Amino acid sequence: MRLRSGIKLGQIAGIEIDVDWSLLVIFGLIAIMLARGVFPTWHPAWPAATAWGTALAAAVLFLLSILLHELSHALAGRLVGITIRRITLFIFGGMSHMENEPPSWRAELVMALAGPVASLVLGFVFLLLASLAAGTGAMVDNPREAIATLSPLATLLLWLGPVNIVLGIFNLVPGFPLDGGRALRALMWAATGDLARATRWASLGGQGFAWLLMGTGILMIFGMHLPILGGGIVNGLWLALIGWFLNNAALASYRQLLVRESLEHVPVSRLMQTNLVSVSPDTRVSQLLDEILIPSGQRAFPVQQDGHLLGMVFLGDLHRLDRAKWQETPVARAMVPVSGLMAVEPGRDAMEALSILASEGFNQLPVMDNGALLGILRREDVLTWLAWHGKRD
Repeated sequence: MRLRSGIKLGQIAGIEIDVDWSLLVIFGLIAIMLARGVFPTWHPAWPAATAWGTALAAAVLFLLSILLHELSHALAGRLVGITIRRITLFIFGGMSHMENEPPSWRAELVMALAGPVASLVLGFVFLLLASLAAGTGAMVDNPREAIATLSPLATLLLWLGPVNIVLGIFNLVPGFPLDGGRALRALMWAATGDLARATRWASLGGQGFAWLLMGTGILMIFGMHLPILGGGIVNGLWLALIGWFLNNAALASYRQLLVRESLEHVPVSRLMQTNLVSVSPDTRVSQLLDEILIPSGQRAFPVQQDGHLLGMVFLGDLHRLDRAKWQETPVARAMVPVSGLMAVEPGRDAMEALSILASEGFNQLPVMDNGALLGILRREDVLTWLAWHGKRD
């Protein structure tokens, strides 16, 4: 899946880091919870500015902890042959975008466990640093008074430690596509030798866990109180939303595998459109839209002159032109030149092409070989092929 909103923070070890705008929600919730609830309870004498400053720092460090969790997945995946070029941080945590399925169950297991192990190690490191920053053994004798005397640094470290440990343990729950669910899929894959069957079983386990979360969240909304989880409308609604997200993610992950296996080894040349209507560079935009568009059924047109491809004009680009100037504007003014075209080769797997279409938000891609245009691969043609030839549950 592609989360397209948000901003790009940059790259770490060649891995692109995206931040979805929804991350602001969880950042705000954590900061408010700590500044107005947790820290005033721990430190009644703290002024509001200290509580808010420590809360904001803790929220930032927690999000960085999630980033390190996902980076561990990505770097471990790279070592075992899984391509991950992008990480997205969003409201429910993080997502490492795999461009290919693991080559073996061992690779899946290594990548799946890397994130929780990183979170657990990080949690214990934070607790160790908190004890060093506290510099006293009084916490064992009278924890409440000892916490009240902690500095802001020791306080945020003390909060970050258990939170990262809980994060690591929660991700080990055997519910696909959580890390524990991926580890379970790896073991099932090892036992059956069938990735699709293992994914199906792990996905069902993930859906079952998701429905358990949603049901528990609904009961909490109506008054049930649980140890650790607590109760109330806010906690219950949050738990139900996490369950809903996990259920959708489990279904999407299994369907993505079916799509990948259906399109594997299917060349782009088998699905592309080859009977294309071309236009000359001096064709007016109004002529293209009034006389050529409807009969051709195309949404992209090659622009050629004397048998040479100059570029392509896409209907989406024409919307940016002034309608009053359509009659006098040649398509050459609106076309994407050959040098700027993102194209695929005819022998490339259709799954790779579909990934490009999805990630870039395109509806079609030119199919080119040594600079020659052979056809156009449209998203709808891939979906039509899947409807007739795709694997089913």
